[in-house]
Amino acid sequence: MILYGSYTSPFVRHCRIALLSANIDFEFVDTDYASSSEKSPAKKVPFLQDGDLTLSDSSSILLHIKQKSGQAGFVDVADFDLFALANTALDSEINLFILGNSGVTPENNDYMLRQKNRVNACLEELNTIISSTTIAEHKYSDGQLRLACFLAWGVFRKRFSLEAFSALNEFLSTIHTWELFDATSPDKTS
Repeated sequence: MILYGSYTSPFVRHCRIALLSANIDFEFVDTDYASSSEKSPAKKVPFLQDGDLTLSDSSSILLHIKQKSGQAGFVDVADFDLFALANTALDSEINLFILGNSGVTPENNDYMLRQKNRVNACLEELNTIISSTTIAEHKYSDGQLRLACFLAWGVFRKRFSLEAFSALNEFLSTIHTWELFDATSPDKTS
C-alpha cells in the first residue's frame, strides 16, 4: 500500500493516523503539486494505491483503511456531521490560503469573504459541539480526528487562533498528547 501526499496536508495526516492506528504497513511518498497533478485524477493529495485499487480522496481512503482492518466507521450520524463540518471549514480555509498567496483575499473578493465568514461560523459551531462532547482518552472518532487535523493545520499555518474558542483549544491541546497525533505533526516530519 502506497500513500501519496504531503507531510503538511491535514487530509493526508488523517490518513496517516488511520493507517498507523490500524497497524497497516504502508509506504509514504512525499508528493508535490506537479506529481499529484500527473498521478491523481483529482489533482490533489492524498491518493492511495493498494494493488490494482487507486483511491483519490481522503474519505474513500479512510473507508478503505477501516474495511481492510475490520474497524467500524463513523460512530453515528453526529460524528459524520462533525467530519463533514470540519471538512467544510478546512476546504474553505485552504481556498483562503492558496488563493491568498495569489493576492485574492476577502478584502478584494466577495467569494473569499464568504469563505472567511464560513470558517468563522464553522469554528463557532465546532467549539459548541466539542464543548458538549465527552472524549475518552486517546480514543478519537473519525469526526474528531478530522477536526483535530483541521485545527492543527490552521494553527501550524497561522491561519487562525483558537484563543476565542476555549473548547477547541483544549481539545487540540489534549489530542497533541496522543502519540500518533504527535508523531504525524508537520513539525516532526517535514
